Amino acid sequence: MKHSKVGSLMVGEVVSVVPSTPFKEVAKQLAEHDISGLPVLDEDDRVVGVVSETDLLTRQAAAGPDAGPAVHASWYGAGGFPGDDRDAPTAGRLMSTPAVTVHAEDTIAEAARTMLRRGVERMPVVDEEDRLVGIVTRRDLLQVFLRPDPEIRLQVVEEVLVGALGLAPDAIDVHVVDGRVTLEGRLEAAGQIPLLVKLTEQMDGVVAVSQHLAAPSDGSRPAAWSSGGPPRAWDRGDA
Repeated sequence: MKHSKVGSLMVGEVVSVVPSTPFKEVAKQLAEHDISGLPVLDEDDRVVGVVSETDLLTRQAAAGPDAGPAVHASWYGAGGFPGDDRDAPTAGRLMSTPAVTVHAEDTIAEAARTMLRRGVERMPVVDEEDRLVGIVTRRDLLQVFLRPDPEIRLQVVEEVLVGALGLAPDAIDVHVVDGRVTLEGRLEAAGQIPLLVKLTEQMDGVVAVSQHLAAPSDGSRPAAWSSGGPPRAWDRGDA
């Protein structure tokens, strides 16, 4: 079954910096491009870290008026003056490392789980050698839920009913409204019901799945019903 990949949503042109990029230049790039973070690359375009607005603000707060002499020396430079930048903050000193990255071949669902688990808003997309190939944001990932309902329905029919379960395209009724899929009808075996629901839930753009399905008992487990009420006569096989 096909699932949308990160590579289909990522932005290929990425603003990045190198470890030696000064603090002020990092801040300038973030402001000019209206972004919250930048990947930091080594000489081989490999992602070695990410520097974000939070990293800059944390540094700025540490160098505030209440900071000690050691912090000010690091902020202003070894000589204690703004013009002496031998020890001035750079992207390499401010960045968070290791970077939270994703691969272009990863699924949208995998990328979304990583973002939520690691609490990040954007992730560099890398190749097999950790070289930068793009960037993906939470907003990019949300695009998958903007798929038209007819497109979702067609994929459920073609890839789940026909492709995965080997059923006829009209074996059951499939309704999709605002990404919510309703499956209704009678299947050949009770064991097909949880499989059908699970595969449908995994489809790109599906928000939720409810089912009104029935099937002869095949020894696996009784058919589960949604909260829509008891089975109707034709569902029970009485009609």
